[in-house]
Parts: sequence; C-alpha cells; structure tokens
Amino acid sequence: MSRVCDLTGKTALKGNRVSNSNVKTIRRFYPNLQTKRFFIPEENRWITLKVSTSAIKTINKLGISAVIDKFVKKGFI
Repeated sequence: MSRVCDLTGKTALKGNRVSNSNVKTIRRFYPNLQTKRFFIPEENRWITLKVSTSAIKTINKLGISAVIDKFVKKGFI
C-alpha cells in the first residue's frame, strides 16, 4: 500500500538522521495520512480516501465536492 495522499499527491520526503557523532544516514519523512470515509450527497454514496490531515482540513472548510472538483481541475486526480 503506497503512502501517497489521494487528493494532494503528498509523498514521503528524504532527509538525514544525524547521530550524536554527526554520522548521517538516510531516513524518510512520511506524510500524516488517514483513511477516511466521505459522503458525497450528489451521488448519494460513500467513498473511502487515504488523505493527509491538511486535505481533511480543506475538505472540512470547502466541502468534499468542491475539493474533488478543484483537484481534478489541477490534474491531481
């Protein structure tokens, strides 16, 4: 299962883990993804999306239909 937000396309970033002796090894910073169900009233059905918490905030602010339309126009979906 991939760690990618279904709406925004956020993925993991790479960085360094730095030890006490200043040795650097590669590590990954994963996005905060949540599996969440949303109800779409226009289609009268539920959908399950894996979205980042910032996308959940946007959905709460604008509504699921507006957010999906916005990301389809930008080409993320």
